[in-house]
Amino acid sequence: MNHLRLFFVLALLAGCASTAIDYPPLTTAKAVDLDRFAGDWYVIASIPTLLEKNAYNAIESYKPPENGKIKTTFRFNEGALDGEEKRFHPTGFVDESESSNALWRMQFVWPFKAEYRIVYVSDDYDLTVIGRSKRDYVWIMARTPVVPEHSYQSLVNIVRLEGYDLSALRKVPHGKPE
Repeated sequence: MNHLRLFFVLALLAGCASTAIDYPPLTTAKAVDLDRFAGDWYVIASIPTLLEKNAYNAIESYKPPENGKIKTTFRFNEGALDGEEKRFHPTGFVDESESSNALWRMQFVWPFKAEYRIVYVSDDYDLTVIGRSKRDYVWIMARTPVVPEHSYQSLVNIVRLEGYDLSALRKVPHGKPE
């Protein structure tokens, strides 16, 4: 377990390092109802972190906020639809200086917190795009494991307009193995 903790610390430190690229501000949703945002979100596509490069059946789950914290579970199968299940339990913290509830910090390992921006959430809270200002990671998520192609393309277009490299975008397979 110490190796896993070390991996997270190194990954977070690398993610916090400054970059020479000066990006314009990343868009955030105008307002996020945290109670409606709570629940399961299937990761439809992502520019993945090292941790999730071979993720299948990826699901991010959020509890409604309690004492300023959002309990989160990220689970996926490693390497295949029937691969070993991995589970992580980061804690989300909403940036209280921002009234939209769209800017969070995610903490996998204390004391490090990584940026987490809700770039877009649909009016019915069925689709969302999560990003980071550095444009290094992005997640397209939905309440269901499959979305219509036109919905997916609309979300990919949001990602493109935010300045991400779409060649790094990976669809996340979902489903039961045959």
